[in-house]
Amino acid sequence: MSGQQSAVVVIGGGPGGYEAALPAAQLGARVTVVEREGLGGAAVLTDCVPSKALIATADFMDRFSAAARIGVGFDGHDGDQGVQAHLAQVNDRIMRLAQAQSADIRDRLLAAGVEVIKGAGRIASPGVVEVATDITHVESGEEPAPSDEERSRHTRSLTADVILVATGARPRVLDSAVPDGERILTWQQIYDLKELPEKLIVIGSGVTGAELAHAYLGLGCAVTLVSSRERVLPGEDADAATVLEEVFRSRGMEVLNRSRAGGVVRDGDEVVVTLEDGREVRGSHALLAVGSIPNTADMGLEEAGVTLSDSGHIEVDRVSRTSVQGIYAAGDCTGVLPLASVAAMQGRIAIAHALGDAVAPLNLGRVSSNIFTDPEIATVGVSQADVDSGRVDARSVMLPLTGNPRAKMQNTKHGFVKLFARNGSDTILGGVVVAPRASELIFPITLAVANRLNVDQFSSTFTVYPSMSGSIAEAARQLHSVD
Repeated sequence: MSGQQSAVVVIGGGPGGYEAALPAAQLGARVTVVEREGLGGAAVLTDCVPSKALIATADFMDRFSAAARIGVGFDGHDGDQGVQAHLAQVNDRIMRLAQAQSADIRDRLLAAGVEVIKGAGRIASPGVVEVATDITHVESGEEPAPSDEERSRHTRSLTADVILVATGARPRVLDSAVPDGERILTWQQIYDLKELPEKLIVIGSGVTGAELAHAYLGLGCAVTLVSSRERVLPGEDADAATVLEEVFRSRGMEVLNRSRAGGVVRDGDEVVVTLEDGREVRGSHALLAVGSIPNTADMGLEEAGVTLSDSGHIEVDRVSRTSVQGIYAAGDCTGVLPLASVAAMQGRIAIAHALGDAVAPLNLGRVSSNIFTDPEIATVGVSQADVDSGRVDARSVMLPLTGNPRAKMQNTKHGFVKLFARNGSDTILGGVVVAPRASELIFPITLAVANRLNVDQFSSTFTVYPSMSGSIAEAARQLHSVD
């Protein structure tokens, strides 16, 4: 397909959408992005950017509370410096930051020649996108869809050679725990809070639940984390999750393992979380972090022949193709891996494939991810579970950061570096970093995995002394094979 003659319509302006629109315009296509909320999507406006900004605020506060441990005091006082979070101001800054990021994305798209339409897009037929530019109802699958009459009053029809669906996902809620936006909240509603919760009950101990529990604990809130599994972060490296849970408890968080929430109700100025075993947990607010649902309802996908999974996700292959020629999908609506970086890569791959540019299929084995707790947890490549089960023939080394000189200087008491190397070839297959700024430290390991470096090539590269990265090189040295 010639990029000069192609019309590309992107439904959804999140990372999977806007990151696809830019190379499409660069390749000479006529590109239109349809977005109903704001460019950047939930990742920028209500999810990733706001939550990480909230966490950054909590981490900044922690520097003051830790000052006395390294001999620093303020105004002649030691110990608690009386640092407080003014949540209304914190949330106002976070929302302004998110809006500024959204505006930056819009400017980039417009500068690249991309047309941006505010509205809700749906597939009328393969090659045709119908856009409701001023709709009465939000088509989220939770509210009544617009009537035919409502659609016809504010509808624009776009023809497309390539359609990319990147509509993301929304928080999953429970029938027995309906958010009210005041005391029972989803992770998208917490930025409306004006005062710090007296006691926050976080339901769900996956990535979102753990990150937000950490953030509110750091802001000075009493936090109870309700986990239905044996430990927090059940899908992550078990050693890393164990360290984080120990840190949570040592800082005063109440962690309830093997405790599935059965329902949440309001009782005046309190919320009551009832566990399935009959126990009750009371707090001032409850935060639901129990997964997400793809935004694929009432979009004409099934009518156009696009195959959806039982969960409502769009099924795609490794170049982001759906079951219908000319229709691609990227991001959380596909259920491949709920990361902004993966959504962006899926979108770029889709455009490259559709417009005939050089393309490599998505390789999830090279995806690095990070959990923004304190300490952070970053991973890439194979996991300890892969090795322990025998699915991967590899060995591992884990080095605690307690022996790292830079960690001692920074008063870092929790964390480790773990590397996996294939038996025989010594190729680095993956790694785990639990440390401050693990999101930055994982990058050299990701480079090693992507370029199939062996432990000797990796460890022979100079590292700064003293540095956290020195422990990564040392782990590689300990994986050297003498045979």
